[in-house]
Formats: sequence, structure tokens, C-alpha cells
Amino acid sequence: MDVLTQRLGFRPGKVIAVHLSYRSRAEQRGRTPAHPSYFLKTSSSLVGSGEVTRPEGTELLGFEGEIAIVIGTDARNVSPEDGWSHVGWVSAANDLGLHDLRYADKGSNVRSKGGDGYTPLGPELLDASDLDPNAIGVRTWLDGELVQEDSSSGMLFSFGEMIADLSRLMTLERGDVILTGTPAGASVAQPGQRIEVEVFDQRDPARSSGRLATTVIEGPALADVGNPPKVDDKQRADAWGTEAESTETFELTPEIRERLRNVAVATLSAQLRKRGFNEVSIDGVHPLIPGSKLIGRARTLRYLPYRKDEFAARGGGYNAQKRAIDSVGEGEVLVMDARRVADAGTLGDILALRAKTRGAAGIITDGCVRDYALVAELGMPVFAASHHPAVLGRRHIPWETDVDIACGGALVRVGDVIVADDDGPIVIPPALLMDVLEGAEQQEAEEEFITQMVAEGNSVDGLYPLSGAWRERYEAWASQQK
Repeated sequence: MDVLTQRLGFRPGKVIAVHLSYRSRAEQRGRTPAHPSYFLKTSSSLVGSGEVTRPEGTELLGFEGEIAIVIGTDARNVSPEDGWSHVGWVSAANDLGLHDLRYADKGSNVRSKGGDGYTPLGPELLDASDLDPNAIGVRTWLDGELVQEDSSSGMLFSFGEMIADLSRLMTLERGDVILTGTPAGASVAQPGQRIEVEVFDQRDPARSSGRLATTVIEGPALADVGNPPKVDDKQRADAWGTEAESTETFELTPEIRERLRNVAVATLSAQLRKRGFNEVSIDGVHPLIPGSKLIGRARTLRYLPYRKDEFAARGGGYNAQKRAIDSVGEGEVLVMDARRVADAGTLGDILALRAKTRGAAGIITDGCVRDYALVAELGMPVFAASHHPAVLGRRHIPWETDVDIACGGALVRVGDVIVADDDGPIVIPPALLMDVLEGAEQQEAEEEFITQMVAEGNSVDGLYPLSGAWRERYEAWASQQK
């Protein structure tokens, strides 16, 4: 039994978890939400220190050390300033989740995070009235190695804001638990490993929840009913906490798309180069329709060289090419690795039409397009190395989808941001996008000023790039444009 149920004499009614709430985690994932978002965990997932089972046949049991706040007095329609006064206790929590089932319920996490034992809590409760809500620390160890360390001062949203947000819609009742999110460093634990989480008063670290300890053990396989466990490389990256985890959760909003539409690919390329990213252009491809602008998240399709036996096994029927076209989503860009082969098609008019009807932002192939004129007439942005009448079976086997590929000499990963214009496409890692975009907007504002000054007859000396007195004149000019 968990310490909270022991303390209250009843099992809490609600366990509410926050998706993304720490600046360190937001930087890792490449997006910063304007407001908190939430999901529910089952109250039956609450336990104390002990063991948690990773079912046989699964791979990714993720851990997330968190500050848990427990409602002490009912809260309904409270203000952010008053929210903390409704917190009775604070403790350590481990938001465990089985990433193998994450796909099954999308963002709701019903099965992936609702399992028995998936919310260890405790071992001690700290009285909230004795704590400064801005000075609560959290640490996580894996097999004795410190892997997470942060504090409430590093959060994007205050505890009071979370309580106010939730209480405008529901009554937060005594005993309800809010898991307030995890900082950077969350990862995966294997059977035999031990996870420990501690929450403490930063003003007096001796005032602590103690270490909440959970040991992972191997258990029986899940019953053969419902969605089976399933993982891919993108899910592995997300669970293990590598930089690629940003790709799944970053949202390319209409506002960001419009901002990208208003800057040149050449400018974005210059900003990437400043940050050491020199191999991010997809070389050798051109737009079928000059003047096309393409913006979207990458999906990938990989072709391998033709071989008779493998083409017989993989080339016909509902092959990887057709699956890729049939699954590309609205606003996504299908990027094809065709090994720069210039004498066989990789896309024709019917499949291009299918991608367009699904709302694809466009298609890029470093191979050739068949039915060139018909594909162009569709109006969907398509970038290709050339055109050729031969079908793909002349040179290619459609091999696999949604894997890391090389296209036009550039590494492309699922979820990368693709931007293309007449200068060609570039690949932007999601974690860099906002920094690169803001830099590009700043650069183009400066270049607008420089262009005006040159048009007025000024020398480029000291003006391009801006320096000295010209920098001061630019700053004055820029302030007038706002």
C-alpha cells in the first residue's frame, strides 16, 4: 500500500499527470508549450517502494522522477495565487510507463501508464505548509547513478497555475494526486535495475521524502488480446531520452509554418551553418513547379538496389512505396532515399495524387519522377533529381518506411522539419528549429535594412555585415518598424 492511502485511510480518487512542465525537458524535446496539458493515471497504479513488472516480450519501461503534490482541501475555481493553499502534502513519485503500448492510446496513455504499480509514491509525505513551492528539489538515481536533478524553480508552470487550470473544470478533492512533470534525464530501466526518486526542501535538504525505490523485474507476457506491444527506432529514441525524442512531440503549428514561409531557405541554411550544421541540404533535387515552397515534418521511404529474388518478395502488391504513400499525413513531407539513381522512376501521377488527397505537404526524392507533367499539374510541391519513364522495378526495391535515410547526401530522420524553395530543400532538426527560425527572421530584417541603404547609394563597407555606426542606425530603424 502506498503512503498516501495509509495516511488518508482511502485510495485517492484521481491521479493527474502533466505532460511537459520543465524547461530542461522542453529544451530536450524541442518545444515549449504555452499551457500545461494533462493525462489521467489509474488510482490502482499507486504503490509504495517495491517491485514493478516489465512483461515478457516488451522492451521499454520508462521512468520519470517527479514532484507529486497531494490536494489537502477541495479546490474548485481557485486562482493561481490561491492554488498552493489547497496542497496538503508533497512527495516523490515515479511516473512509470510501458512505451511498447504508447501507440495504442496515443496521448491518453491509458494502458501504457495505467498499469498496476506504475505510480510509486512516497515513502514520506512532506507538509506543504512548511515548503516554499518555488524551492522544491527532485532527484532520480538509476542503479545509484544520479540521472535527473532539477527543482520547481525550473518549471514552466507553477503548482498554483496547474491547480487553477484543472479546478476551473473539475473539483480537485482531498487526496487527489498531481504528478507535476519530469525534468530532463528520464529514460528506460531494465529488469534487475533499481530506480530511486527523492523530493526535498532546497532550503533544508534534510527535509526529504526519503528515497522512493523501485526495482524492475521480468514478469509474464501480456495476455494475447487487444493491441500487442510494438516499438520502432523512433519510439526507442523517445523512451531512452536521446535527442531524437523531440521529433514525436514537437508541433509544427500554422503560426510556425507561416513564419517559415516568410523566410528564404538560403537564410535558414546560413543560420544552420552558423551552428555547425553544414550537411543539411538535400542536394541535386529541383522543384517540378518553380516557385514552390514546401514545409512539413519528414516521413521516410527507403529504396534498395534491384535484385530479382528480393523484388519478387517485396516489390509487388502493397509494398513499402504504397504503404508510405497511403500513410503520409496532413502537413507531412514524404522523403525518398533513391540513392541518386537517375534512370528509374520513384513516383508517378497516381501515387502523387493519393499523397495530395491525404493532405501531404509534398514529396522529395533524390531519384526520378515518372509522368512528370501530370505530377506537376497536381500542384503539390514535388522536388526530384530528374524525370524518367521507367518504373521503379528497373533499379529499385521499395524496402522500408519511417527509418533513418540519406537523401541527396543529407541524413533525414522521421519528424525532421523540411523546408524547400527554388534553392532546394534543407533538413532542420526539430530541437533547433525555433532558434534557427528566430535567427533567420533577424537576419532577413537586417538584410532588408542593408538593401535599402545600398539602394540609396551607400557603400557596403561596414554595412554588410552590419558593424559600428551602421549597427546603431539599424537598431534605430528596427525600432521604428515595430
